[in-house]
Amino acid sequence: MLLWNILIAVVWCWLQGNFSTANMIGGFVLGYIVLLILTRQGLTDKSRYVARFPKAIGLFFYFIKELFIANIRIAWELLTPGLSIKPAIIAMPLDAKTDAEISVLASLITLTPGTLSMEVSEDKSTLFIHAIYCDDEEALIQELKQGFERKVLEVLR
Repeated sequence: MLLWNILIAVVWCWLQGNFSTANMIGGFVLGYIVLLILTRQGLTDKSRYVARFPKAIGLFFYFIKELFIANIRIAWELLTPGLSIKPAIIAMPLDAKTDAEISVLASLITLTPGTLSMEVSEDKSTLFIHAIYCDDEEALIQELKQGFERKVLEVLR
């Protein structure tokens, strides 16, 4: 279905005579809407792509929000006198099971300033994370599980 969506976007740009980024994004959105309508009308096979795409967009915007907040927090730390960091290494139990799920989760955590994925346990049940700001270990684990892990699993499962 993704290939069909890309094909619709390319055809849209070709018909418009404009292959700009904005026009390609517009064609991609139009293609998604067409595929969504066709799937809901039963004219195409039900596809996980149609259900996953909005969740992937949600994960993207959630990551951008977390990235922005973490960068502001780090910048504030650097620009103000004194240190308010409380570093800790936490062990987060994983609901993610596959290598892909764990890799995406660990990468998103590492890309967010102030957190670093260090290691995955041998049985893939725990992710060890270094966090610069850890006032409450359980609260941080719940924030990561309800935020990143839940959203990653919604996209990949």
